[in-house]
Amino acid sequence: MRERSHVEANPTGKRLAFLSLTALGIVYGDIGTSPLYALQQCFTSKEYAIQPTVANVYGVLSLIMWLLVLVVAVKYIVFIMRADNRGEGGILALMALILQKERRSSDSRRRMVLISLGLFGAALLYGDGIITPAITVLSSVEGLHVVTPAVDHLIVPLALIILFVLFAVQRFGTARVGAIFGPIMTLWFVTIAVLGLASLVRAPRILFALNPVYGVRFFMVNGRIGFLTLGAVVLAVTGAEALYADMGHFGKRPIRLAWFSLVLPALLLNYMGQGALILRDRATVANPFFFLVPRTLLIPLVVLATLAAVIASQALISGAFSLTQQSVQLGYSPRVTIVHTSAREAGQIFIPEVNRLLMIGCLLLVVSFQSSAALGAAYGIAVTGTMAITSLLFAVVARSRWNWSLAHVMPITAVFLAIDVSLFAANVVKIEHGGWVPIAVAIGVFTLMSTWKKGRYLLNQALHAGSLPLDLFLSDVGRRKPPRVPGTAVFMTSSNEGVPVVLLHHLKHNKVLHEQVILMSVLTEDVPEVKSVERVSAQKLEHGFFRITARYGFMETPNVPEILHRGRELGLKTRPTETTFYLGRERIILADGEQKPGTRRAPDDVVLPRMARWRKKLFVIMSRNARSATEFFGIPPNRVVELGAQVEF
Repeated sequence: MRERSHVEANPTGKRLAFLSLTALGIVYGDIGTSPLYALQQCFTSKEYAIQPTVANVYGVLSLIMWLLVLVVAVKYIVFIMRADNRGEGGILALMALILQKERRSSDSRRRMVLISLGLFGAALLYGDGIITPAITVLSSVEGLHVVTPAVDHLIVPLALIILFVLFAVQRFGTARVGAIFGPIMTLWFVTIAVLGLASLVRAPRILFALNPVYGVRFFMVNGRIGFLTLGAVVLAVTGAEALYADMGHFGKRPIRLAWFSLVLPALLLNYMGQGALILRDRATVANPFFFLVPRTLLIPLVVLATLAAVIASQALISGAFSLTQQSVQLGYSPRVTIVHTSAREAGQIFIPEVNRLLMIGCLLLVVSFQSSAALGAAYGIAVTGTMAITSLLFAVVARSRWNWSLAHVMPITAVFLAIDVSLFAANVVKIEHGGWVPIAVAIGVFTLMSTWKKGRYLLNQALHAGSLPLDLFLSDVGRRKPPRVPGTAVFMTSSNEGVPVVLLHHLKHNKVLHEQVILMSVLTEDVPEVKSVERVSAQKLEHGFFRITARYGFMETPNVPEILHRGRELGLKTRPTETTFYLGRERIILADGEQKPGTRRAPDDVVLPRMARWRKKLFVIMSRNARSATEFFGIPPNRVVELGAQVEF
């Protein structure tokens, strides 16, 4: 098993500078490209109709500034990033961190609620992953309109081409081009800071917007419309979740250093500059970012903005791959094709199925919405929902794992939720204008995740309910002494207890056993990765039987040949050319009241949870389209024997 690379807990000097530079290219792509459309949305959205008056400009800017401070700097960088699961972040890592504690709890309802929250938060991120590439690429290409409106008809086709190429090159990985992400984003942040500063010095009164009183006054004067404007203001902080999700790649210190030393100052200066420009010329509200630029530099800035948009999109796409890998390992997704695109970095993966779906979704959104302004109506609901769920799960971690008192947890959580829920509520109005898209995606993904998890549980219960205890089986083998043939047989099983059903089928039909029989279980722990010395354990049983248990983290991909190699180090004698792998292939039959001949079914004394028939059908479809265990576990296909069984549930 290839070891995942780790970053130091407290890097210093050149190493800290390098990690901070790299973090700029991965972590801050989304939030760094928000100036392309965030302030523009506040004044051009059909839902808000806020006029660019002096008071409104001050008010909106004040809200943006303080959201950047409170949501990103305080909530995520100061508090949320403390909740690391052995260095890894992200909502599924946070959920797994909670489950390590909740697994010992007898309150199954509480555990189910927490799991559902974590899964739905993860599902919302897929909606965000579809919209972010579409809106960032569209908004960057729309800079051509400022150059000349005559090219308006080319904006959508160009965006489609860029997105298609972006998804097409994913199979080659980002190991090579990733090295230039940091420098490009550094140039981007320096550029937007200089542009903002140049505009700000021409109207320094815009600095009054730093006073939070203007934000409060904005709500008081504009009432309901002022509150709904939060639906556009939130676009300025949509990349906050990336800080937490990418923590394992760079560590806390580089992410924090990059934020406070460059990203936050650059964003503040650019938003201030855009506001100052609008105060000087209200007509620039149509696209204040690109109107900041001298006309002779428009084309270079469009190119730079497009590169930044591609980098921001890459971060979301890679995040979707990582999220899917975690879902597979934690048992919430069928097996998919996971391709490691870097020989040195285990975290760089490519998942064709996810890439294809994301590409189709992004292209359809661009064709359907046609502009970043229209896409802004669909943006925000997914990320604000995830932010609220993250706040709730953080409170559980602080209370149950860190033993924080309620006097500490409640005020912090109340402040975070007050912001998150307000932002989410302001985005609800977007549902009819396109906000239904990320919600529909999230509901669909959540349904698939929960159906797969429950379906696998029911299937495993049906398979193992009638299996024999291992000691009883071994005593029967010793008594009957079935013929033994040379070589090693490996029987894969999802449980490290009892006898695999596929072994019982093999003995029943073939009437022989190999000289050496290995019962192999591959288990996933609620941690990102398992230490190498703890990964594989081997137990010698009677009559030539052995049990191997391999433990992996949710950020790792199992590999059966490597497990056997570790087994040889522990004393097993196996040769690849004389080893046969036996896998079970279940054909699922939906129960209709009468058990069909040749099918397995849980005994009457085994109580299984109910599952709606439509979900059972969905589970059957997912099972038939899941990647084969042979490919997923890296087993040589010419050494595999599959034994089929019909299972009714």
